[in-house]
Amino acid sequence: MEKEKWDESNIPDQRNKVFIVTGPTSGLGFDTSRILAKKNAIVIMAARDVRKAEKVKKEIVGKNKTAKIDVKELNLADLKSIQNFSELIKKKYSAIDCLINNAGIMACPYSKTKDGFEIQMGTNHLGHYALTGLLLPLLQSKSNAKVINISSIAHRSGRINFDDLAWEKRKYRTWSAYSDSKLANLYFTYELSRKLLATNSNLKVLAAHPGYSDTDLQRYSGFFKFLNKIVAQKSAIGALAGIRAAVDPDIISGQYYGSPSFGGIWGYPTLVRSNRLSYNKENASKLWKLSESLTGVSYNLD
Repeated sequence: MEKEKWDESNIPDQRNKVFIVTGPTSGLGFDTSRILAKKNAIVIMAARDVRKAEKVKKEIVGKNKTAKIDVKELNLADLKSIQNFSELIKKKYSAIDCLINNAGIMACPYSKTKDGFEIQMGTNHLGHYALTGLLLPLLQSKSNAKVINISSIAHRSGRINFDDLAWEKRKYRTWSAYSDSKLANLYFTYELSRKLLATNSNLKVLAAHPGYSDTDLQRYSGFFKFLNKIVAQKSAIGALAGIRAAVDPDIISGQYYGSPSFGGIWGYPTLVRSNRLSYNKENASKLWKLSESLTGVSYNLD
């Protein structure tokens, strides 16, 4: 794998291109939105907390008067909210250049989404699965559009129990549930990429991981909040992995970008590989069918 320093200077001008960024109000999502706006993209900030998103927009525009940012409400833990968001976007935009599925929660106490999904799998994977499917027509109407799914090196610990996705039959392990959701991001990426290639679609699907970056994700763990101060790299560097996957002209559908050093926790983004289990086609197909059944969103690609 190459180890060049790919940073903001490598990002081409994104004028007139429309990006949707989920989870844009802090951490990776904030820096992704800020950097893309700086490169002249039109950024749709898809946020659960609209008031907070408006403050973030004001902060970005305060430092970049030409920033084009559109705030829209989206709660990934609610299928109805995802439906409403998608309908709003379809009314306002005729095409989308890139969807960056960045939003996520990590190691939180057990709870369920409005539709009865375990909160981490429901937010991190099922919500994004539904969102991507509903926005697929807008993405496919633009030549070489992209979907970027933000995973994590934590996927390496994932072992999805397809018979108990909601953790109703087992003692809840929040870190395991998080790892499962990040493995699900990769299954989703690789399966959707295969399905699109089989239909000769120009839409590309990639995954990225931010290494160990200093973000609000660690808010539920005092230990990791402390570790952030010692080990974590800046969020702005971690965000570059998803941005590179989104804008690098040499990317190929199905690739995975992320920090390469010290076991994947540090460094500017390069092409990397996820673990062997993440490439299991049978598991990916199983998760796809389960996601379709649970969310009621069909991609109609077969």
